[in-house]
Amino acid sequence: MGRKQSFTETELLDVTKRLILDHGYDGFHLQLLSRHLPGARSTIYQYYSNKEEIVAACMKRVITEMLANASEVDETDVMEALQQVLLVYVEESKLHQLLGDAHKINTANSPAAKKDLAFVEEAHKTLKVQLTRLFGRAQQEGLLREDVPLPALIGVFFNLINTPNMLNVPTPQWGKLLFQMWMGGAKKE
Repeated sequence: MGRKQSFTETELLDVTKRLILDHGYDGFHLQLLSRHLPGARSTIYQYYSNKEEIVAACMKRVITEMLANASEVDETDVMEALQQVLLVYVEESKLHQLLGDAHKINTANSPAAKKDLAFVEEAHKTLKVQLTRLFGRAQQEGLLREDVPLPALIGVFFNLINTPNMLNVPTPQWGKLLFQMWMGGAKKE
């Protein structure tokens, strides 16, 4: 009978995410990962064949959670929906840092990594469609400035995600504050 696994796939992906955010894709390697997980390094291979598969699976998991949370936003009140979507993004503010290294993943010998990265790309498109729809509605309802092009409004909105929380307030409070600041510049007078 084989030795019991020391960690779950979820734990593996949680540690992977943290290490990639701390060390970047280039600084992340399986030896580093194994040092941060209990048990034998060989346990990693029970889940994934190589670094590329682990990192792609981590990216897929993060964007899947984000997509699920964004799709649960009630879009009845468009401005409330935009605030809730911003909170979803702020709660996973490191997503862009994590996904920024997706182009470094060599998928030539890893069909699993290639499939996961294709999913990540499609999820990005889905999130973009939601934002474009909400911003378009807000402009049509006269709630946002019409003299500012939609891509500019969305771009500034997206950049709020990268604003450091130097006040160290809870994420929901931080997201609300960012939204209020954004509205101060985007709200129709």
